[in-house]
Amino acid sequence: MKAVIDTNVLVSGLLNPHGAPGHIVDGLRTGQLLPVVDDRILDEYVRVLRRPYFDRYFSKMDRDHLLDYLTHNSEYIIATVRCNNLPDPHDAPFLETALTAAVPLITGNQKHFPPDKVQNCKVYAPAEFIILL
Repeated sequence: MKAVIDTNVLVSGLLNPHGAPGHIVDGLRTGQLLPVVDDRILDEYVRVLRRPYFDRYFSKMDRDHLLDYLTHNSEYIIATVRCNNLPDPHDAPFLETALTAAVPLITGNQKHFPPDKVQNCKVYAPAEFIILL
């Protein structure tokens, strides 16, 4: 199954492997879930996971391995859909990628993706999505 994974889900799953986001990360590791990304999403993953804050949770090597895995085990696309007027404009790459690829978006911030802004994209909370897996 393919999906766009918001950074908050990825980070939450790494920090707490027992919750719903952790099951999403497990799906990535087992190949049951194929992340769909574009350059902007990969860039955000890199910027967030390399923050000094995460030094206490993950070694630099562990983070580099994860980023390498995501770089080489994701479906890469160039988003052609543009979305405006989202509550947080920084979320646009995730929705634009999901809409272009016609795949669901998994996020812990569903309020950032109001139904009147997501067009025909299915937006799932992690707990909702793991039921589909």
